[in-house]
Amino acid sequence: MNIRKSLLTVAALGISSVFLTVTTPAIGAGKKLPNIVFMFADDHAYQAISAYGSKINQTPNIDRIANEGMRFDRAMVNNSICGPSRAAILTGKYSHKNGFFRNGNLFDGAQQTFPKLLQKAGYQTAMIGKWHLSSDPTGFDFWRVLVGQGPYYNPPFLTPGPDGKTVRTNYTGYTTEIISDITMDWLKNGRDKEKPFMLMFQHKAPHRNWQPGPKQLHLYDDVTIWEPPTLFDDYSGRGTAAKQNDMTIAKTMNAADLKLVAPRNLTPEQLKAWNDAYEPKNEAFKKANLGGADLVRWKYQRYIKDYIRCISAVDDAVGEVLKYLDESGLAKDTLIIYTADQGFYLGEHGWFDKRWIYEESLRTPLIARWPGVIKPGSVNKDLVANLDFAETFLDIIGQPVPKDMQGYSLLPLFKGSTPKDWRKSFYYHYYEFPGAHSVAKHYGVVTDRYKLAYFYQHKEWELYDTREDPMEMQNVFDQPKYAEIQSELRAELTRLQKQLDEPDPEKAVPGDPSMRGKGKKRRPKGKTKVEKVLQCDDLSAKVTAKLDPSVKALTVGARLSGAVDGVILAQGGASQGFSLYVKGGKPIFALRADNALYEVIGEKLDAGNAIHVAGVLTSRGQLQLLVNGKKVAQAKGDFIQSVPADGLSIGNDSGSLVANYEDNFKFKGTAKDIRLYWGELERSDLQNWVK
Repeated sequence: MNIRKSLLTVAALGISSVFLTVTTPAIGAGKKLPNIVFMFADDHAYQAISAYGSKINQTPNIDRIANEGMRFDRAMVNNSICGPSRAAILTGKYSHKNGFFRNGNLFDGAQQTFPKLLQKAGYQTAMIGKWHLSSDPTGFDFWRVLVGQGPYYNPPFLTPGPDGKTVRTNYTGYTTEIISDITMDWLKNGRDKEKPFMLMFQHKAPHRNWQPGPKQLHLYDDVTIWEPPTLFDDYSGRGTAAKQNDMTIAKTMNAADLKLVAPRNLTPEQLKAWNDAYEPKNEAFKKANLGGADLVRWKYQRYIKDYIRCISAVDDAVGEVLKYLDESGLAKDTLIIYTADQGFYLGEHGWFDKRWIYEESLRTPLIARWPGVIKPGSVNKDLVANLDFAETFLDIIGQPVPKDMQGYSLLPLFKGSTPKDWRKSFYYHYYEFPGAHSVAKHYGVVTDRYKLAYFYQHKEWELYDTREDPMEMQNVFDQPKYAEIQSELRAELTRLQKQLDEPDPEKAVPGDPSMRGKGKKRRPKGKTKVEKVLQCDDLSAKVTAKLDPSVKALTVGARLSGAVDGVILAQGGASQGFSLYVKGGKPIFALRADNALYEVIGEKLDAGNAIHVAGVLTSRGQLQLLVNGKKVAQAKGDFIQSVPADGLSIGNDSGSLVANYEDNFKFKGTAKDIRLYWGELERSDLQNWVK
């Protein structure tokens, strides 16, 4: 099939596929403005929704939205990873325009977002659940969000306090249910019922490591879940990138993923329920002594059951909202959208996670219901994207769409009509390498049939004919049969990059360890110049600065006395960061670099004496632990590769947790002269500090 005509038609019309500014008012003068409920899950694959034909689970409440509305079969994301996708949704712009390229970046909340524009139009706005953009939410009348990624059980939430400062509140229970409870309370009691509202109802589930709720722990116990036919793909038909990633069920899944260890922050009652659900299976696994394909199959069953158990809780939460909208009479005036931050691998090609331009990662579920506008049971196959939500929400209330937004309004599609100038191709770009799962940077163009990608780290092209090869098993780039379409797609890719104002798509981006000249090098040259960043005698001090410890040596320490235990100082979380703490009387210096945890542990401290403890990340990337100025332990380390998402905290780890300790692991005892330096101290300076 030749796509030249359809692609060139858009260009010839002189209409940008990403700069639409025409609005189509959805409501006449005097009619009530519609409410908007934006339901959002993390890593929910379209293959795990029964409305999309799932072979592994049922989602009756999500299906109801599809049955009473529209299912989109070609919904895609611009950058298949959590934070960048969320930033694109808020701004209607690609990563290179909104500044959020990879997880660990800091979202600029001062920029234009659709919640701010809806506020100006008279809407009450709320954001509840997973945020994961590092900065505090802006543009919301009410927000209560998880700290970072957030745990599945007993989560801390952040919300603005009466003085404008962010307040942290700990909850007990299952996170999916807690998000639902907060949402229902706001809908019933917290909103101004005289105003139209826009609610972002966003779940952590079913993100890794897929911890089911108490009600779902035994779902699917006696069921063998269907296996994807590509579970044992050897990637022989693809290039270097597919062979060098780190996201396989066979090699990457760990004990926490497989529930061979229990979560660390459960209450005694929760822990008992957890052990009752998992321990018998652990013993069966140990006795079976599995290996090879049998082990992969066991891991897959273990993983996929927990994944769909998490989804079951999300589906129940969706049902609660639908029921309330019905009973309150709001349903008829409310646009409901259910979607996710991107697709996800459910064992296809032997993988879990996302990131790729390949179909299971690129494509996301999108279902919408709007009584009186969207025809029940309808299906749309146009190319739509996460960039389109901001434009859609503005268009349906008759507000102008800013010219710098880069998506389309979905309103015509809701009404069953596809504009002649609708996009015929879509641009994709993934940036996060080095990073979790080691997926190479790449960009590409997608049409209704073809997919062209360039992995610029490897200087390799890949082309897939998804009609002939829907599982994308065979790269056909440079095959004579596809010469014409290959040429057209390369030209279209260049056109889109120019149109989207991305003149140098292969340049390094903020947070990229490969950046040069901006302090973001993989290895620093020589010693970091010593700079005192912090000195404090008060454990209650609230320090939340976004300090930048990336790719540099550092020293942190304090004078301790009494029976000491807990976190002395920490910054960051499970991706990037560091922590100096005492656990069981032993001093520990921990560091996170690209999700890997490095620790150096000392002997038990003498609780009766004043002791100076310090942790050092050397200019060679080693971890050292010093007690009273003497090195007592050393271990392998690495350099923090980007600015941690969470700020610096003293006397506790108040963000997402850096190391393996429980939430709210506050320091007990006395700590004075707490200091943080960039660089390694000279021996004389260290001895003066110790004295």
